[in-house]
Amino acid sequence: MQEAIQKADTLIEALQWIRKFRGKITVIKLGGSIMEDERAMAHLLLDVVFMESVGMRPVVVHGGGAAISRAMAEAGLEPKFVLGRRYTDANVLAVVERVLAGEVNRRIVEEIDSLGGRAEGLNFQTRNVLFGEPLKLKDAAGAELDLGRVGRVTRVDRDSIEDLCRRWVVPVIPSMCATEDGQKLNVNADTAATAVAQALGADKLVFLSDVNGVRRDRNDPDSLVHSLTAAEARALIDSGAVEAGMIPKVQACLETLENGVGKIHIIDGRLRHSLLLEVYTSRGVGTEIVRG
Repeated sequence: MQEAIQKADTLIEALQWIRKFRGKITVIKLGGSIMEDERAMAHLLLDVVFMESVGMRPVVVHGGGAAISRAMAEAGLEPKFVLGRRYTDANVLAVVERVLAGEVNRRIVEEIDSLGGRAEGLNFQTRNVLFGEPLKLKDAAGAELDLGRVGRVTRVDRDSIEDLCRRWVVPVIPSMCATEDGQKLNVNADTAATAVAQALGADKLVFLSDVNGVRRDRNDPDSLVHSLTAAEARALIDSGAVEAGMIPKVQACLETLENGVGKIHIIDGRLRHSLLLEVYTSRGVGTEIVRG
């Protein structure tokens, strides 16, 4: 009986958040090593199904770097990275489209369906919703870098995504875009998720990471900061507490807040039901970053 009461208490704690976020859009970015862990992916996608079932409107944006690297190795293609972005020529682009916009996208949709939800992949074979232009970057000397067919999102088909959300179907979007004249481009998954969240005016954007959030000491999981304002996040970057790979992620969070998204969450996707624990409990399990 005591165990049953504790379960009821947990549901009551979640109730205030369920009511608060009912009908609100949350963009969830899937990527990295989490996508290679079948158990972690199953728990995350079950969380997505739960969120949709209680009235939230989740939108999934995903990468698939490890699967692309395996497919390139099988095809005898040597990977090349420029400033952390995969150099993408015509041969690599064909692999990216087949694996990312095809196999990985389809697998996520099928898994959500098998867990009792409803999902639809928005890709080049069904309905593309991300449009953009070739990405231009410069090196330290100011010379333009050649990234091949790598792009950035400049326009999102908001109506198509919102139409699925209204029908309680989870949109699943691969991190690729097309130019207005139909050229396909590879896009960084973090920046694709950011563009989608901004276009939708999402209430939340959730980055699933390999760490439990922003830490005051990156080597100490217990130094996790549960909540940060934009000013506090900038101060942590300036002090050196936030460093290495977490810097561009936090900077992307700050830019997204400035463009109308309500809250950004960084959580450890390997933790079982981390999405539910972050969204539907008072303390959460990761870091939330808010405007002020």
